[in-house]
Amino acid sequence: YSSSRMPILDSTNETTAHSDAGSELEETEVKGKRKRGRPGRPPSANKKPRKSPGDKSRSEPGTRGIGRGRANGHPQQNGEGGDPVTLFEVVKLGKSAMQSVVDDWIESYKQDRDIALLDLINFFIQCSGCRGTVRIEMFRNMQNAEIIRKMTEEFDEDSGDYPLTMPGPQWKKFRSNFCEFIGVLIRQCQYSIIYDEYMMDTVISLLTGLSDSQVRAFRHTSTLAAMKLMTALVNVALNLSIHQDNTQRQYEAERNKMIGKRANERLELLLQKRKELQENQDEIENMMNSIFKGIFVHRYRDAIAEIRAVCIEEIGVWMKMYSDAFLNDSYLKYVGWTLHDRQGEVRLKCLKALQSLYTNRELFPKLELFTNRFKDRIVSMTLDKEYDVAVEAIRLVTLILHGSEEALSNEDCENVYHLVYSAHRPVAVAAGEFLHKKLFSRHDPQAEEALAKRRGRNSPNGNLIRMLVLFFLESELHEHAAYLVDSLWESSQELLKDWECMTELLLEEPVQGEEAMSDRQESALIELMVCTIRQAAEAHPPVGRGTGKRVLTAKERKTQIDDRNKLTEHFIIALPMLLSKYSADAEKVANLLQIPQYFDLEIYSTGRMEKHLDALLKQIKFVVEKHVESDVLEACSKTYSILCSEEYTIQNRVDIAHSQLIDEFVDRFNHSVEDLLQEGEEADDDDIYNVLSTLKRLTSFHNAHDLTKWDLFSNCYRLLRTGIEHGAMPEQIVVQALQCSHYSILWQLVKITEGSPSKYYNDYGDIIKETLSKTRQIDKIQCAKTLILSLQQLFNELVQEQGPNLDRTSAHVSGIKELARRFALTFGLDQIKTREAVATLHKDGIEFAFKYQNQKGQEYPPPNLAFLEVLSEFSSKLLRQDKKTVHSYLEKFLTEQMMERREDVWLPLISYRNSLVTGGEDDRMSVNSGSSSSKASSVRNKKGRPPLHKKRVEDESLEGSWLNRNDTIQTPGALQTPQLTSTVLRENTRQMGEQIQEHESEHGSEQDFLHNPQMQISWLGQQKLEDLNRKDRTGMNYMKGRSGVRHAVRGLMEDDAEPIFEDVMMSSRGQLEDMNEEFEDTMVIDLPPSRNRRERAELRPDFFDSAAIIEDDSGFGMPMF
Repeated sequence: YSSSRMPILDSTNETTAHSDAGSELEETEVKGKRKRGRPGRPPSANKKPRKSPGDKSRSEPGTRGIGRGRANGHPQQNGEGGDPVTLFEVVKLGKSAMQSVVDDWIESYKQDRDIALLDLINFFIQCSGCRGTVRIEMFRNMQNAEIIRKMTEEFDEDSGDYPLTMPGPQWKKFRSNFCEFIGVLIRQCQYSIIYDEYMMDTVISLLTGLSDSQVRAFRHTSTLAAMKLMTALVNVALNLSIHQDNTQRQYEAERNKMIGKRANERLELLLQKRKELQENQDEIENMMNSIFKGIFVHRYRDAIAEIRAVCIEEIGVWMKMYSDAFLNDSYLKYVGWTLHDRQGEVRLKCLKALQSLYTNRELFPKLELFTNRFKDRIVSMTLDKEYDVAVEAIRLVTLILHGSEEALSNEDCENVYHLVYSAHRPVAVAAGEFLHKKLFSRHDPQAEEALAKRRGRNSPNGNLIRMLVLFFLESELHEHAAYLVDSLWESSQELLKDWECMTELLLEEPVQGEEAMSDRQESALIELMVCTIRQAAEAHPPVGRGTGKRVLTAKERKTQIDDRNKLTEHFIIALPMLLSKYSADAEKVANLLQIPQYFDLEIYSTGRMEKHLDALLKQIKFVVEKHVESDVLEACSKTYSILCSEEYTIQNRVDIAHSQLIDEFVDRFNHSVEDLLQEGEEADDDDIYNVLSTLKRLTSFHNAHDLTKWDLFSNCYRLLRTGIEHGAMPEQIVVQALQCSHYSILWQLVKITEGSPSKYYNDYGDIIKETLSKTRQIDKIQCAKTLILSLQQLFNELVQEQGPNLDRTSAHVSGIKELARRFALTFGLDQIKTREAVATLHKDGIEFAFKYQNQKGQEYPPPNLAFLEVLSEFSSKLLRQDKKTVHSYLEKFLTEQMMERREDVWLPLISYRNSLVTGGEDDRMSVNSGSSSSKASSVRNKKGRPPLHKKRVEDESLEGSWLNRNDTIQTPGALQTPQLTSTVLRENTRQMGEQIQEHESEHGSEQDFLHNPQMQISWLGQQKLEDLNRKDRTGMNYMKGRSGVRHAVRGLMEDDAEPIFEDVMMSSRGQLEDMNEEFEDTMVIDLPPSRNRRERAELRPDFFDSAAIIEDDSGFGMPMF
């Protein structure tokens, strides 16, 4: 194999991370009472004769497709001629019980141990991700190093993954099955096979060789297997030790019996059993020593963090499981050294291994030396850069404190104390547990309760709360009381919810032997108490701790409700008394007034506690009158706002008290303003203070309450105007007047925003419909342009509000579509009359949809593409041949990428195209021929048909007539989209004319339309036709009397093979001038209703128009509003 096919290897100097870490350990020879066989080779006496080359095909179970496989541990072929099911595949699938798999392997081992061991060797090779297979002759003739080198060449060079590192639940389960298989294998072999000097020697020798490979997959897999093998052997050694002790006790008991009662045979049996157990113990210890010194000592400092973590995790299991043999400094030092590992994953495994040891207090004497040596490192890890490591380090320090308080110095404890203020909640909670152990666990609850009873206290937690207050003050982080409470919440919740004890300390005088709390301590206690109330009522951490509010479980929700009821019932009574005692202290009052926001206010009514509500309102009024500090006034304002909530029955009572308070201060403010303005420059400090203090109170209340009915704005304006004109107004008054005026304007703005506009559909609906009808009669095209412009304005407003990614199913979009549908009904049933107007409407709508390109690129839809879904409401008003023309015009704006797109954002384009394509290919419609031809019409066709070539020229000249006509009429696509108001419709003609005159490159204008005689031919032709119809009602006389009109009618009559007006969009300007008169005459022909109108209805049913069942010349077959 060439070097290019070799797997990615770790360099030799990378396989160890700490070159001198294990220098204290010296390799010792394996000691055993029996001669051990050569690793990888059976003893010569047990060797089986080699088979001849002719028998090779039957004796190579390791080769692919031929060798032994397993299904539930049994050798089996996977179908006829299929690959065998190997032990690796059985463990990987995990469908069989591991006990059954191991038992079947043991049976196979008893039959042919070479074949069974070869299966086990290939299992380890394949678990490493190697494609190679060890064959029987390789196993018998080659050393382990040669086999490993051969397998190295079989690795898949295309991938660096192997089963232990592959992602996904299947491979995670494989790791678990792999470890379980090794444990069960040793457990099932512990009574016989592991002592045969063959199986274990072969496996340990192979794993030792693989663990020293430069191939990471071999090293990782073999190390994990060896560590799990070692764990299983430790368990066997532990069982042997227990049996040995039991046998020794039985032997001693039997030997101490009197000679007459002593059973010599039993003594000999016990002695023989003890000797056998001792030999087995020595054998197991030799195996463990081989694994530890041959694999662990080298791999615990491997370059790969996962391998180091595996070693440290398992040594922790050994020390906990068999502490008599492993819990000593010879093994603990490896864990201590690895505490300095550069990878957090490995440090974490060290801490968890030590936690399992320190949890058992009986092991503390054996850990004393280790604790003294590595304590400083463990304490410093509480500040680890990786939070998971820091949390486990704090928990380990807490376990050390719990086991021995003398082990940690005051400096060590202080390093952990300040972590209760950490922003990372798990670290803070772990530090809170440490603080709880240090401060509160040493106290005797019974003694505290007895002392509280002697002092007349209801709660025994008085001293503990005092200690918490002292800790809070000494930490000098007063603004973080909420963080301290949150850190202690899980460990000291019972203490923090003892609000009765807190209020006792605040309200009652200290008894004999009890030290009075200082003012600073009382402020700290009130702050902590308010934080505990918030934590209990809201049941989530403070701001800055955690990613957000999580959903509470049913149990947590019930606890929250119970706590809220408890604190409400207590503080409804206690809060007025606390406010009364501390009413003069602004800081304490501001904190106490935070409490009502966490009340369940229904308890005032359900508990018949209205008198306590009156007491609270009275105390709040006193506080407002006594203080002018903004914090206190805002707290009072917020409290009134909460108590005035309309959902509670106490709202009226609170609102009356609030209104009386505002009335009093408004009267005082008005009088003081008058006095100040009258005094002018001679105003003294008292006048200024009266205005300023009253204005501060009103401004604070105006922030949370609507005080506009008291008209504070007027006097504030007077103060500001006086200050501007005379410049003598104090700055503080100006600031407060500006702020109060600001709040007044904001409250009026809220009223305007929340108010709903008056709607008079019933009063003005008929006027609007009649206006639209008259507009359409005056100019159908301009009316259509106005309709599409109004829809565009609504669409633009919706885009500004909701952004370009509109929800097509939202009520706003559906409202625009509904309006478009109603607009479509205004075009009536006569599609011939509205043909050009509808086509113009579609043209403007298409241009609006593709007016702007997406800034992200052409592969993204235009911002206005969703408007096509609104435009599709008018597709039913197009003639079929016009649908084809509009579709062709639409395709001019499309690229090949747009046509191929099928994502949801392109659905408006898809639906609009479908509405145009449907029924647009073959249409044979004529206004002069019905389903059954008449003789008169046949005569007219014969007499009046022009030559074929002339007709074709005329048809070609008619192509795209409305497109070129709109070259002379400005479309709204080039206009600025104004706000949709009634003024827009009135001023639209003048604005459009002015804009078009400024842009000469855009052809035509409204003035051109009004003063161009050619553009009025349609109306004149209609007048002439109506005059002729009154003179001659018969079709033949009409045709003879007006040759020009007759010629136009013949132009409209279609040939069997060609539709009329094939493309009304594509004519040129010159052709439009030649055909204009005939075109307009044709559009307004009013044939006798007895025949032609009926035939048209039969030929062109409008299946999309809900007004098709109603005949109305005005086009308003159905109400719009």
